[in-house]
Amino acid sequence: MSARQDTDMEVRAHADHHASLRLWLRLLSATTRIEDTIRQRLREQFDITLPRFDLMAQLEREPQGLSMSELSRRMMVTGGNVTSIVDQLEKEQLVQRQMQASDRRSYTVSLTEAGRSAFAAMALAHEGWVVELLSPLAEREQTQLHQLLGTLKSGTPSQSKETK
Repeated sequence: MSARQDTDMEVRAHADHHASLRLWLRLLSATTRIEDTIRQRLREQFDITLPRFDLMAQLEREPQGLSMSELSRRMMVTGGNVTSIVDQLEKEQLVQRQMQASDRRSYTVSLTEAGRSAFAAMALAHEGWVVELLSPLAEREQTQLHQLLGTLKSGTPSQSKETK
């Protein structure tokens, strides 16, 4: 089996499978390949992991900072995972923690000036990579795919609805 087949979920599908299953595997395969490329480029060019980049992206949108629990919720990971990422970024002086006045057991995390500067450079490169990786699709096709996926997303039950 080739390296591409190891990472390409779509090779699992064959003509006998339902079209929905083949589509799902193609979506998963395309997403995984794009994410793997972005993950690799972040590591090579900025020496940062995708989860650390994602956490910084959340903080960049909220200049006043976010609580650890809100970061955990937004990133859909456990509090322990967020704590580990924040610890790493804090050691590099890219984020800072401040105790919340209303609850001395809780912290607000925000980007430092160095963190804002580093993230701005990463975000610019990230956007360029996404543009490049989606360039096989014309702008019209990207718009159409975006609309189609929006339709799919709005018709798919969210996890919170399923657990109620």
